[in-house]
Amino acid sequence: MKQILLLLSFAFLFSCKETSSNASTKEATQTLNDSTVQEREYAVLDSKVLTDETLWKSFDFEVKMFTETKYDKLKPFIFEKTIPEIQQAVAQGQLTYEELVLFYLSRIKKYDRNNDLSLNSVIALNPKVLDQARELDKNRANDLDPYSIYGMPILLKDNINAADMPTTAGAVVFEDNDTGDAFITQKLKEHGAVILGKANLSEWAYFFCGDCPSGYSAVGGQTLNPYGRKIHDTGGSSSGSGVAMAANFAVAAVGSETSGSILSPSSANSVVGLKPTIGLLSRGGIIPISSTLDTPGPMTRSVIDNAILLQAMTGLDEDDAAAVNLKAASTDYVNGLKDLEASAYLSEKRLGYYTNYDDTLYLQAVEALREAGATLIPIERPEVDLPQFTRVLNLDMQKDLPAYIANYGSKNLAVKDLKDITGFNKKDSLIRMPYGQKLLYGVLADSASAEEFTAIKDTLERNGRRFFDEPMKANDLDAVLSINNYMSGYAAVAKYPAITVPMGYQEDNRPMGLTFIAPTLSEAQLLELAYAYEQISKMRKTPTNFEE
Repeated sequence: MKQILLLLSFAFLFSCKETSSNASTKEATQTLNDSTVQEREYAVLDSKVLTDETLWKSFDFEVKMFTETKYDKLKPFIFEKTIPEIQQAVAQGQLTYEELVLFYLSRIKKYDRNNDLSLNSVIALNPKVLDQARELDKNRANDLDPYSIYGMPILLKDNINAADMPTTAGAVVFEDNDTGDAFITQKLKEHGAVILGKANLSEWAYFFCGDCPSGYSAVGGQTLNPYGRKIHDTGGSSSGSGVAMAANFAVAAVGSETSGSILSPSSANSVVGLKPTIGLLSRGGIIPISSTLDTPGPMTRSVIDNAILLQAMTGLDEDDAAAVNLKAASTDYVNGLKDLEASAYLSEKRLGYYTNYDDTLYLQAVEALREAGATLIPIERPEVDLPQFTRVLNLDMQKDLPAYIANYGSKNLAVKDLKDITGFNKKDSLIRMPYGQKLLYGVLADSASAEEFTAIKDTLERNGRRFFDEPMKANDLDAVLSINNYMSGYAAVAKYPAITVPMGYQEDNRPMGLTFIAPTLSEAQLLELAYAYEQISKMRKTPTNFEE
């Protein structure tokens, strides 16, 4: 029974590892509710690897000189503000990009580590970030588009390569993995974004230990949920990205998803998270689980910021086969939101909602959309299985991780493959693998012929698409509505995009997200639907202890 409950919690709620989707939502929800009744006990809380000196040595003085008076003066122009609002403040001379960076650094210094409110969401800071912000201040155009990412401090999940900081995936073995920029990091910099630092994550994107809590990594420690520290789960694997957004530690963050790893921490931390169509955004220079299912994606406090960040990361990576095969046309994700009027827009939309979801917040969201003018159609879950899901992750990781090490990793890495990595961890298991490394052993043990592997992937993709396509075609739907990451496994294998938006809080203050899912390359429509719902609901609130 314990094994079944663990599988349910992974499949529906937190992780990249959705191995089954036949269990009832009620059972899965009960699993989480049971785990949030009392404060959690963690085997490891604070990092035994990362030190304050390492994190702050490049600009500790500047942060100390950033006085509380200065912070309070700037807060009305930054805290909980959207990118267009911040850009307007800069244009009006109320704020500089350097001050914007210092504001976020001061919040990270105050809240993130070594105190009673610590969240452990930031794993590294860019030592050149202040110099880069000053340079952007100097070169800012007077007619800069307020919807531009220019000058905006961004956190990257620490499986995404960025120059000047190691890319660790939370693992000690990659502590010195100094690399160049990932493709999406290059795109962000081309548009003038400032890489503020790296966000903590569930180690190896939560395909590592099996029995460990989401949000834990050996390098970053245990990420905690600001809406209930040690009570509510952070979601995984983009745990630090979700927590940092909730706590206002950056303008925006980038996460990655294989199955649920953007949707889960976004909904768990009351932020907006988009899992794009596989191949829309490059995976080049991102530590992988699965080249079949992996994708980066934007995580933000608002839908408009999500669209701006998505647009800044797009571009064809000729070295990414999924991107080449997708042949996605250039799309403006921002313009459609600028003058969108929710009721007029929703009056032309048909949305499906699942009748077996009896969650109060979900039903309230359905009713809010109906009252705003949308047509809501009750639908049933098709009886569709996802056989051998985990084997796709196993078989891909066997080849994809060594390929990352060879093509994108530091030349100084002492390991070349998973066998080397598991051997390294066993030499100091208390620090490197306190919860074990069961899933990595599973990867090493798996095998399949090329024909068998292709058949597994084809079956999963066909089943995933059937799960959504049958009710959508039968009812002429624009999208289906789900909760958190309950449908993430199906969306993953179908390679369909999904976006989650805050839809409220349970009685214990646990955030919940309304998730919109639609077919391939529906990102523009999903952003519009999410934006319309955000406008009529306005459900996001700042976590109580992090408002100062």
